[in-house]
Amino acid sequence: MKQEVIAVAIDGPAGAGKSTIARAAAAQLGFVYVDTGALYRTIGLAVCRRGIDGTDTAGIVHTLPEIRVDLTYCDGAQHVLLDGEDVSDAIRTPEISVYASQVSVVPEVRAYLLDLQRDMARTQSVIMDGRDIGTVILPDARVKIFLTASPEKRAVRRCAELREKGQQVTLDEVLADMTRRDSQDEGRAVAPLKQAADAVRVDTSDLTLDESIEAVLRVIRASMKGE
Repeated sequence: MKQEVIAVAIDGPAGAGKSTIARAAAAQLGFVYVDTGALYRTIGLAVCRRGIDGTDTAGIVHTLPEIRVDLTYCDGAQHVLLDGEDVSDAIRTPEISVYASQVSVVPEVRAYLLDLQRDMARTQSVIMDGRDIGTVILPDARVKIFLTASPEKRAVRRCAELREKGQQVTLDEVLADMTRRDSQDEGRAVAPLKQAADAVRVDTSDLTLDESIEAVLRVIRASMKGE
């Protein structure tokens, strides 16, 4: 008997813990975790390396046919490749975060990545996180979750994450960057960040990481049981 393929869409603002929580939930359920933000960051990195400004739409569009973006999995962990190079660490800098937000407003970029993301969900059970998964990428996803937290809590978490990676950042800098990204993501004309009408809202402001993961798992398991 063929196993049912289930798609879980998790959307939310920057720093809400989507990647960490989605990755942990996927591991417990035996699903494939897809970090769509990594795809946009990779295009942002390609644009940055070519010396193209993040607001140069024509330059960004011209770059797309020249690059290849792939996702691979090693020991259950997602790795993103740019022209065959593993850039999983290189895309996690504040500079590339800005580029990712800028390139994500370009319709051609979103179209470039759309089929790649949808193909993953057609063939295997996935937990996919991003900004517009439940509204645009997987509008028919079995489970939709909008994961959020207060800007201050998100900034504290992201600051700690960056410092653990050796980056010298201040809380004020991270909060300012996060506020800017929120504004860009919510205000863009193409696929803005918003909660899908049928998504379950999960606020992790006052939850520990383990509690946040469990809250998301409860929503997914309830849906799988038809509750």
